[in-house]
Formats: sequence, structure tokens, C-alpha cells
Amino acid sequence: MNLVWQRFTLSNLPLKAYLSTSFLHHMTVGLLSSWRQGSILMQWGDAIAAVLLSLVYILSPFVSTSLIGILLAACFLFWILLTVSDNTWKQNIATVTPIHLVVLIYWLVAAAATALSPVKQAAFKDLIVFSLYLPIFFISARVLRSPRLRSWVITVFLLISLVVSVYGLRQWFFGAPALATWVDPESSLSKTTRVYSYLGNPNLLAGYLIAAVVLSCVAIFAWQSWLQKALAVTMLAVNGACLILTFSRGGWIGLVAAILALVGLLYYWWSIRMPIFWQIWSPLIILGTIVGIFALAVVFVEPFRERFFSIFADRKDSSNNFRRNVWTAVFKMIDARPLIGIGPGHNAFNKVYPLYQIPGYSALSAYSIFLEVIVETGFIGLASFLWLLIVSFNTAALQLRRLRSLQRVDAFWLMGAIAAMVGMLAHGLVDTVWYRPSVNTLWWLMVGLVASYWTPLTQNQPQDINSHPSEAATS
Repeated sequence: MNLVWQRFTLSNLPLKAYLSTSFLHHMTVGLLSSWRQGSILMQWGDAIAAVLLSLVYILSPFVSTSLIGILLAACFLFWILLTVSDNTWKQNIATVTPIHLVVLIYWLVAAAATALSPVKQAAFKDLIVFSLYLPIFFISARVLRSPRLRSWVITVFLLISLVVSVYGLRQWFFGAPALATWVDPESSLSKTTRVYSYLGNPNLLAGYLIAAVVLSCVAIFAWQSWLQKALAVTMLAVNGACLILTFSRGGWIGLVAAILALVGLLYYWWSIRMPIFWQIWSPLIILGTIVGIFALAVVFVEPFRERFFSIFADRKDSSNNFRRNVWTAVFKMIDARPLIGIGPGHNAFNKVYPLYQIPGYSALSAYSIFLEVIVETGFIGLASFLWLLIVSFNTAALQLRRLRSLQRVDAFWLMGAIAAMVGMLAHGLVDTVWYRPSVNTLWWLMVGLVASYWTPLTQNQPQDINSHPSEAATS
């Protein structure tokens, strides 16, 4: 059974042996390696890639999607340049991981859905958009292998998220006009400010801040100086408060899921050094504390209580009723094209959805990333997407176990990536802000961060034996 699981998750896939015999690999990778060795600029290739990556996260909350598209295209072109000029003699560096292969399969399914789409032109435009996001993963998986570059990119994102959250808190204290009907006008919360900061939508802001809250939390443990830890605590408090004040129910669900995942991972990390008493009781104490805080908020904070119970109001809440009607139409769309879908993207969705919609309930998406995947790429696409998730989480689990045996401090960033992915997926159950550039780029950053830790199983044992505990201090 273990062998079957390893094969399914590609854990023991001999990638180096395959790449050494791959004709395509030999024809592309290293094609311009001699030019790169003589280029002063390309000697700093990975650092330049990290700067491009950072620019995406510096600008994404503040600028139009068209400018983000230009940056993504620049990332794509530079990744190609890095790949064709790579040093093929660096056999000790795992540049291709099992996650890369499943991402490629997921893209191929999307391409097939585009080719078979009833609205090919619209689907093709969005296939290009989808393709532009993938270099974020490829560059992240490459440059974040360096602890220095990893720390740089994550720090840049956290500082920008702090700016976004501070402006969101300012909206809460001084008020902000609602740019759309985000709350049922018949609800007592209709006058409550839902902060949206620079992103223009509270649900989108919540999706953006899930990763910020998680990474702020793990930064408390990963950063070494007390000044850095104080900054991380400040970021955690500000980002967490801003996310809560979005009053995004999907965002709250994602936050709770991310917190529970992170608490479980931190317990796993420290449990081997805990006394027996704390190994048994600390999970219950932590869970009880979280439940207690949540219960107090429900009892004493009226806006939170009303917003929370509206989750269970079914069609009595206008937002719930709207989603139910959209999902009814979406199920009809899935029933019409269950295997390969209508093609990726909102352009294809906008062409086909009106044929199935309930009058008066227009929508730009399926309001669930899992339903959206099925609509766009069918159950074949859903299977490839779930495979991507399984391979990613399995890779993360294997590497976390390896890092725990070495007590490497940089494992906290891996735990943060896992928890952030869990939170974003939980939020995505009831919303599709996951497809917006400011959130989707973060998703692929988290997947790339997981991939950057990958070490082939055949290397785990020697690496565990030869590694020295002092590595933890230098991470």
C-alpha cells in the first residue's frame, strides 16, 4: 500500500534519471549556458528573478490587472531565459519536482478544454491568462530554495500586506463607502463598514490576508532578532484584525481553517520535545482556547454574531440565496459538459452561463473554486486539480518530517505555506476571489514555496546523516 501511495504521489519518481535521458530537456535546458557564464548580469539571475517576483507582490494590491499581466509576462520570459541558460552540471539541485509535473498535466487538461470548448475564442484568451500565472510557481520553486531570497520575497509581501491592512483599519475607524451591495440591505448590519482597503472588495481583501496572517504568525518563530519578532507580532495583530473587519464569512472560514492547520503543524513540530503531559493535553487546551474566544465573540460582539449566524440562514440571507441560485445554474452547466467543461476563465463562463442562469441572477463565476474547476475543465480537470493538491501536501509532509529531524528553523515557512493553502482552499469553497491576480499569485507562491523544499527520497537519508545541527542556526 505504501508503494502504491508513493507512486500515486510521485514521491519516488526518478526525475534525475528521466531528465538525463530526456531529449526535450537536453534540447532546451542549458542551451545558452556558455553565454550565461560570460554574462555579468545573468550571474545574478536568481536575484533578478526574486526582484521580479517581489514587484508582483509590491504592486498587485494597488494597480490594475493589466499591469500585473505585464509583470507576469516579464516573469514568464525571464524564467524561459533562466531555463535555457541554466547550468546543467548542477546535478545536486532539484530543479524539477513532482509538483512541476502535475502542474504541467493540469495545464494540459486546461488546454484540451480550450480546444474542445463551445466558445473557443473566449476560452483561449483566458488560457493565456492562466498560463501567465504559472511562471510565478516556476520562479518561486527555483529562487525560494535560497534561504536569503526566500526571506527577501516573504518579507516584501508581509510589509506590503501591513500597508494594505493599516489602510483597511483606517477605513474601519473613519468609515468608507460601500462600492457594492456586500450586506443584505434588510439586515441590521447594512450600515456596518466592511473594510476593503486598496483591493476594492472585502471578500477579495480577506482572501489576500489569509496568507498574510499565517506568514506573520510563523515569522514570529522563523525570524531571529527580537526586533524582527516584534514586527511579526505587529503584523499578525494588524493583518488579523483587518481580515476580521472585512466581515467576509468565507474569509473567516478560511482563517479558522488556516489557524487549525497551523496549530496542528506547530504541535507536530514541537511534540517530540514536549513532556508526556503536554503531548496529551496541549491540543485540547489550544482547541478549547480557540473555541472559547470564538464563543465570547459570538456572545458579546453583535456584528460578529449576526454575520456568523447568517451563514446558516440559507435563503433568508440575500447572499446565500444568490449563491444557491448561481449554483443551481452551475450544476446544469456541469451536467451539460461533465468531462472536459467549457474551457478556462471568466470570458468562457460569461458566454455560457446566461444560457442556464435563473433570471435576475447574473454571475461572473461559480462562487466556488471546486465548482469552477469542474465547469471550466470538467471532472477530468477536477481530478488533475485534486491530484495537484495531494502531491503538494504529500511533498510538504515529507519535507517537514525531514526538516523536523534536522530541527531546521526555515521549516516554519513551509508550515506557513501549508496552512495558507488550507485556508485559501477553505475560503474557496464558497467564493472565487482565488482567481483574482492579488490572490492567485499568492496561491502559486505558496505552492512554489512547498516545491522549493523538495528533496528526492533517494537523497533524504544521506542528507539527514550528513547534515549538522548547526545548520539550524544559519537558516
